[in-house]
Amino acid sequence: MRRFGNALAAFSTRWIPDAFVFAVGLSVLVYLLALGLTDHGPLQLVDDWYAGFWGLLEFAMQMALVLVTGYALASSPPARRAIRRIAALPRGPLSACALTAVGAALLGMVHWGLGLIAGAMLAVEVARSCRERGIKAHFPLLAASGYTGLMVWHSGLSGSSPLLVNTEGHFLEDRIGVLPLSETLFQPFNLVFLAAMLIGAPLLLMSMHPKPEDAEEIEDAPDGESGPGGDGGAVLTKEERRTLTPAQRLMHSRVPVLIVVAAGLVYILPELVRGGIVGLDLNLLNFTFLIAGLGLHGTLAGYASAAAEGAKNASSVIIQFPFYAGIMGIMEHSGLLEQIATWFVSFSTPFTYPFWALISACLVNLAVPSGGGQWAVQGPIVISATESLGLDPGVGVMAVAMGDQLTNGIQPFWALPLLALTRLRAGKVLGYSGVVMLFAIVAASLCITFLR
Repeated sequence: MRRFGNALAAFSTRWIPDAFVFAVGLSVLVYLLALGLTDHGPLQLVDDWYAGFWGLLEFAMQMALVLVTGYALASSPPARRAIRRIAALPRGPLSACALTAVGAALLGMVHWGLGLIAGAMLAVEVARSCRERGIKAHFPLLAASGYTGLMVWHSGLSGSSPLLVNTEGHFLEDRIGVLPLSETLFQPFNLVFLAAMLIGAPLLLMSMHPKPEDAEEIEDAPDGESGPGGDGGAVLTKEERRTLTPAQRLMHSRVPVLIVVAAGLVYILPELVRGGIVGLDLNLLNFTFLIAGLGLHGTLAGYASAAAEGAKNASSVIIQFPFYAGIMGIMEHSGLLEQIATWFVSFSTPFTYPFWALISACLVNLAVPSGGGQWAVQGPIVISATESLGLDPGVGVMAVAMGDQLTNGIQPFWALPLLALTRLRAGKVLGYSGVVMLFAIVAASLCITFLR
């Protein structure tokens, strides 16, 4: 497995382009497919592309804030100390991969945003700790380990489509009613899949670690920058405080932070009590990260310094998300997505359809990398198929949910925050995560086919 993993990583490093090139190339591919398979002409498809191009602006801003607020939180002195203690646990490169993968997967099952950002930061800090202790840990493999949470998130507590159909008033309620989580997330086939990923993914990643002499260690951050474990926003000494003007002292005072944190907790605590971690949407996640980060930094100056560092990593999200929104526009407005989903239905049986629905969701996710967006378009088609084949609607929901998450292993869209935080090219990471993806597809296919 080490030889196979290294060969695939070498191939992906050489041939998988930068994530921005991938987004543009995928745009061209989807355009050509729609041109050949739908009745929309060349100019109409350009209109479809532009109609969707700005459809993810709110989401892109939310993701940028996930990066900035998550980075600032992890850069606070208490969080930094906690991460360093965890990162110091591995005693060798294999246990470093296992710790990172299990941590990212568990966090991803709780909330996809936590799994994405905390998983990436854990990978960076474990790599730094290993280098400081003379352990030759392969950083691209650690980064792939930190990405594991994005291949299990839709089977976890923040899965958008299972949560949506469990909400009164959802757009398919008149056809399937409100489905409790016992019919979706807590189905035995999904729980077995999660167990298989928690055990199998770390073992698979460990088996791909190169020999110590071939390991690529983490590089130092560029001059003037600090990573998640850096020391941005250091506390001023008494002598330095005396030189501050009254206006500057406000930035270094704890009073403004205490006011904001107190107000934030007044809102956050009742929301968490009411909805729990399941109710933690992106806005509440970012707000929680913001308030927690401010509280842990203690001053506006310390937080602003950490947030400025985090903002440097958000440019790829800001620039590339509109291209994926354009792809989604072509897929939805041209009818290409409906054609793909209907084609899979055409040769399915009640026994095979969950598998083919899962595979179709895997393919659609490459062009529509948004769980909620994919369910909005593909959901009605899948529910119609489950009705005609006599299957439980919860199986159709989970087929889409599980398939949607699996191809994140080779989809740079969700890897953008990870790549920004690790400063690695997509090809360095996606070869290893692609191997985990293949294992996950096999595990999910067996579970949804034979255990439902």
